[in-house]
Amino acid sequence: MNKAYPTVQVRDLKMAYGSRVVQQHLSFEVNKGDIFFVVGGSGCGKTTLLKNMIGLIDPIDGEVLYDGVSFYKSDPLTQSELLKKWGITYQSGALFSSMTLAENVALPIQQYTNLTEKQINELVDYKLSLVGLSGYQEFYPAEMSGGMHKRAGLARAIALDPELLFFDEPSAGLDPMSSQLLDELIVQICEALGATVIIVSHELPSILSIGTNSVFLDTDSKTMLDKGNPKYLLEHSKNDKVRHFLTRTSEHESLS
Repeated sequence: MNKAYPTVQVRDLKMAYGSRVVQQHLSFEVNKGDIFFVVGGSGCGKTTLLKNMIGLIDPIDGEVLYDGVSFYKSDPLTQSELLKKWGITYQSGALFSSMTLAENVALPIQQYTNLTEKQINELVDYKLSLVGLSGYQEFYPAEMSGGMHKRAGLARAIALDPELLFFDEPSAGLDPMSSQLLDELIVQICEALGATVIIVSHELPSILSIGTNSVFLDTDSKTMLDKGNPKYLLEHSKNDKVRHFLTRTSEHESLS
């Protein structure tokens, strides 16, 4: 087994909206092949951290490095090349309602490759088969269930075989069985692509069943409380809030 090494490095990151600091002093690493969870209570800045990591919001201070390259200190061309290596999914799936499922998945392939229409169609069929949506090419988003939306968003995110996959609350709105199936699918896709996965979530079953690394954000102190494999932290974290979060029985309990 290859020794793990960081493919993502977050160094002393500070995030804010105007004068309101959301999180600060964030420093952690994501190793190649990780299924990395960003964890914390509602309003602690999990999604804001994700947006800072992918360039949607500029941090106030600190930096994010990908394979040693600082995203925010890079020129626009380098940033664009980094973005092409990433796949991003959002809570709702963010599908274009006026386009069929096949058209949604084909969009990034059409934009960033020179493949023929026949090759694109074959690739779209393959990506849909990976997420269990073969035969749904001509369906529109309005004709699909919530779980199908999640899988369709994943199919589009993996259209270009990304090295990094970012998820924002992938299980939001799903029943426990659908959530478990999505977790299993994420693991399968990660292994098939050799991808590294970063997931924003508060879903304890997902965090403990598939997570290999994590960072815990806190609303009160506005910084990270702990980091590492969630299964290890469950038993060995020195922070009471982290242990409480990982052993909670109520879906309404949180780090905040």
